[in-house]
Amino acid sequence: MTKILVDRLVLRPFAATDADAMYGYLGDPEVLRYEPYPPFDQRQCEHEAVRRVEDGDFWAVCLRRNDPSGPAEGELIGNLWLHRTDPLMARTWELGYVFGKQWWNNGYATEACRGLLDRVFFELGAHRVTASCDPRNTASWALLERLGMRREAHHVRAATFRSDDAGIPFWHDAYVYAVLEEEWIAQAHRS
Repeated sequence: MTKILVDRLVLRPFAATDADAMYGYLGDPEVLRYEPYPPFDQRQCEHEAVRRVEDGDFWAVCLRRNDPSGPAEGELIGNLWLHRTDPLMARTWELGYVFGKQWWNNGYATEACRGLLDRVFFELGAHRVTASCDPRNTASWALLERLGMRREAHHVRAATFRSDDAGIPFWHDAYVYAVLEEEWIAQAHRS
């Protein structure tokens, strides 16, 4: 895993020292409203930061500094997840993202995802990238559409992450988006 530099951001592997910054967004219930896991506490973030050091699917997204005398990267503002799915011969990856709410509506998620999708299509030879989201999460599916991904499916009551006090699951729908290699390449030539 090597760093990816885009206009305003640095995408890099996680470091154990990222725990405090991770807690800033993974500890926020509003940020994780549509995620399949509850908010993390500080100790969980410490363990998760160490775990992500060894997990090549996670990318730390940091602000990029333009000061040539200082380090290239600044504050950790979120993360991307890019996982190669089976069978490997299908050359398909699944994309996910989580950003701290103070960084929402600034185009950072779009910029970070574009940088990572460029890497997976132009360097890793992906055929297809997919992403799923809860239809109630308008910001998420709007991001996927800004990336040029197409909605391929609307799965009804297909996922559950939480249950009520009696153990009865809360079911929700899921949108599935995808973009093919030739579609991504065609977009890149239009930009």
